[in-house]
Amino acid sequence: MSKTKLSPTQDGPPSDVERIKAESNYLRGTLAETISDPLSAGIPDDDNRLMKFHGSYLQDDRDVRNERQRQKLEPAYQFMVRVRAPGGIVTSDQYIAMHNIAKKYANGTLRLTTRQSFQMHGILKWNMKQSIREINDSLLDTLAACGDVNRNVMCNPNPYQSEVHGEVYEWAKRISEHLSPRTRAYHEIWLDGEKVADSTESDVETEPIYSPVYLPRKFKIGVAVPPSNDVDVFSQDLGFIAILQDGHLQGFNVTVGGGMGMTHGDTDTYPQLGRVIGFCSPDQVVDVAEKIVTIQRDYGNRSVRKNARFKYTIDARGIEWLINELHDRLGWELQPARLFEFEHNGDRYGWVKGINNKWHFTLFIENGRIKDHEEYKLMTGLLEITKIHQGDFRLTPNQNLIIGNIAEENKAQVEQLIKAYGLTTGKQHSALRRNSMACVSLPTCGLAMAESERYLPSLLDKIEGILDEAGLREEEIVVRMSGCPNGCSRPALGEIGFIGKAPGKYNLYLGAGFSGNRLNKLYRENIGEKEILEELKPIIHHYAKERQENEHFGDFVIRTGYVKEVHSGLDFHD
Repeated sequence: MSKTKLSPTQDGPPSDVERIKAESNYLRGTLAETISDPLSAGIPDDDNRLMKFHGSYLQDDRDVRNERQRQKLEPAYQFMVRVRAPGGIVTSDQYIAMHNIAKKYANGTLRLTTRQSFQMHGILKWNMKQSIREINDSLLDTLAACGDVNRNVMCNPNPYQSEVHGEVYEWAKRISEHLSPRTRAYHEIWLDGEKVADSTESDVETEPIYSPVYLPRKFKIGVAVPPSNDVDVFSQDLGFIAILQDGHLQGFNVTVGGGMGMTHGDTDTYPQLGRVIGFCSPDQVVDVAEKIVTIQRDYGNRSVRKNARFKYTIDARGIEWLINELHDRLGWELQPARLFEFEHNGDRYGWVKGINNKWHFTLFIENGRIKDHEEYKLMTGLLEITKIHQGDFRLTPNQNLIIGNIAEENKAQVEQLIKAYGLTTGKQHSALRRNSMACVSLPTCGLAMAESERYLPSLLDKIEGILDEAGLREEEIVVRMSGCPNGCSRPALGEIGFIGKAPGKYNLYLGAGFSGNRLNKLYRENIGEKEILEELKPIIHHYAKERQENEHFGDFVIRTGYVKEVHSGLDFHD
């Protein structure tokens, strides 16, 4: 294994996070002692950095932060726990376990993430160990759901091509397992596993892929199955595009260097699209994934974290350098990329019949939040379905939920429960809302600059009024909102994108590709709701009157000159 090298693009010594990882003894730090300390609901910053590798962040309720400061109380500390579920598929029993943990230890809701996993918010420190233990008992885990490692591997749920989904899903799981950290710290701290006497010795414990300091930043992988690009494969550090012939999997095109995060006001940071660099056979895909990760391990910027993502590693050296380095590490070369075509990156709602006479039902879950409202008992209804449903649940990359693999004999009962609880495919909403997505943001995200999940629904109410005036209620337009420029909801791929700038203020972006193959462009900066509606109304009416046949909104605003076309993050700020 190559030694970690100092990147030529680094301006100085390793960041403090690198020190924390190096001193952590393979992600242990003092977490075990900190978690058992009853004096504070919080944890020290060094341990919080390590906590991310174990699938959790320390947060506080920002809605009550100022009041607690006035009362001279510590912040309302709580933990977000993220569960890793490759491809977003869980059994009914696992779904029940997530429901129960959310009710017992979290804030009583489940959040479906944009990476096809569960998040639970509001878990107190003294409930963390039992929460993770119960997640593990369900045969899921939280290890590597956050942190400077490969995150949850995404995979297209694709129920209308279920014949190939099973095979692609198995490869996604193999990639996930192969890239999982090998440290035993997770089992020691959370599951009372046997402690290693001196795990600093290389013959006792090693990380053969990651090294003791892991990666410079987080790393994301997605596997797409055309014609659906619902995983937004070009937003991933590493993407695999399944190539099919006559319904059979031939292999995967490989994409590298995508990523959505940036920093306001810093033109050295930008969202970027992955680039296709070649094709590999199915049995080569795990090897390609490992070697790509080791390149980022060895060359990623360990000095400046905001420039540490894989996209910057590639852009600093060039795509040809990356291809040559990959081929050198593989000992063989990728084949030329094969033809493919994406048609959309959204979900298909309602009933679809798949293979083996099994049914799938896709529910619209606005912004991924599963909870009971006074007139909409979504959480209760889903729990009732688990009592009769022996198939699976599939978390989509668009924060929706598929009740999957429903047996023919159970379909009528499931359908009855769907109707009884009013569970919806979103057909009563506009196509705009069904194609919308927001990050969590306030009150729990410490990085949030503006509202997102709590605000987007009301903003869409007003934009829907404009659509109704223009006769476009059923026109599919991709909308993304993020409370900060880190881009968890992939806002740079929204035909209409909002990125929080300050309380009540957003940057408005236009022009991304409908199938996730083009970035959007800044149209107006730092505007509030009144200005947003004033800007969008004439554009939407213009689109209604002068769009070409089958022309998507993102294509229209480029053709008519509202914004320039952006296919590379290097042009994002121009």
